[in-house]
Amino acid sequence: MSVKALQETRNLPKWTPVRVIAAAVLAFAAIGLLMLTMNNEDLGRRDYAQYWAAGKQLVHGQDPYDLAAILKVENLAGAHKSQAQVSFSPPFSLLFALPLGYLDLRTGGILWMVAIGASLFASVQILKEIYGNDGSLHLVGYLFAPVFACLMVGQLDIFLLLGIVLFLKLHATRPFLAGAVLFPLATKPHLFLPFALVLLAWSINRREFRVLLGGLSTLVGSTLVILMIDVHAWSQYFGMLQLVKPTHLFIPSWSVQLRAAINPQAVWLQFIPECVCCAWALWFFWTRRNRWDWKEDGATVLLLSVLCAAYAWFYDEVIVLPAIFVSLHRREREGRSLVLFGVFAFAALLEVMWRADLADVYYLWTTPAWLAWYVFAMSSKAPSAVEVPCLDQEA
Repeated sequence: MSVKALQETRNLPKWTPVRVIAAAVLAFAAIGLLMLTMNNEDLGRRDYAQYWAAGKQLVHGQDPYDLAAILKVENLAGAHKSQAQVSFSPPFSLLFALPLGYLDLRTGGILWMVAIGASLFASVQILKEIYGNDGSLHLVGYLFAPVFACLMVGQLDIFLLLGIVLFLKLHATRPFLAGAVLFPLATKPHLFLPFALVLLAWSINRREFRVLLGGLSTLVGSTLVILMIDVHAWSQYFGMLQLVKPTHLFIPSWSVQLRAAINPQAVWLQFIPECVCCAWALWFFWTRRNRWDWKEDGATVLLLSVLCAAYAWFYDEVIVLPAIFVSLHRREREGRSLVLFGVFAFAALLEVMWRADLADVYYLWTTPAWLAWYVFAMSSKAPSAVEVPCLDQEA
């Protein structure tokens, strides 16, 4: 038996379509059951409510960034809140909120969670396909603590994760579509600036502009759709930012901590780590431009992007899942221990399940932990391969 044949016998069988459908049905049923146990007051306290209220404002021709109006809409639905929540994402994100405006708070919440669950399921299945099917490692995608946080508050970050993994799958074969599916990333551009700069450099270096064209087409298309509904969306958005001043809010990220430690009044300090990360990402790309691999190198850039972002919440860390999959599957193929990652992942999951406030400083440790694990896993040397005699060769 040859080495190749021996390796193939160790591969586990892939899921059959029936098993995939059954798992999806069970997952969606669990999400539906969870939503059915929630009342409007509970839903109104989640981040989902800000998208729903913005959608309501849009379909009625009103300002989707009007804090007083949004608070009134949420409370009329039974939220019982004293302060409105509003998304700091650019008007691109209103495309996700628009369908919710035609539904009541509860029905919209159920469909929103089903959409998130479907996106998570698709993302994990694609990650399995990209990085390999090593036993049950893909379950990490469902048990990853930032994923739980997204599900708890109804955030849209899992849509961003789906856009990333679709890009990783399609960039080599269908570049225009790969660029088009990156549209959700525009809803949180501060998380992806280093990634975007590398994508631009890669496109110029390879003279492959179809990815950029695909991304630009969806960006322009979404902008036109929103402006057709609300021609003042961008001015309303900037007006809200001046009123709320998100840079004055405490957000548990290292960039905010840097500014707080040096000079809380100097907002520009908050952007230094991201600028450094952008410079590093371009250098990192340039040093391996002839052998750039989005599935591994791109995952590395995403991991550093979240750590150095001008601001990022704990649930934003779902976008590091490709880096987690890369490192886990590499260690698994080398037959090495995954205990260190298990300790980090379990501690983060306990913190989320304990219902700790997502704005708590106790979440600051997670991004350095994922980075430490990734560096540890990717820098370890594989054990020397044991030579296996090829019994099927002719003497």
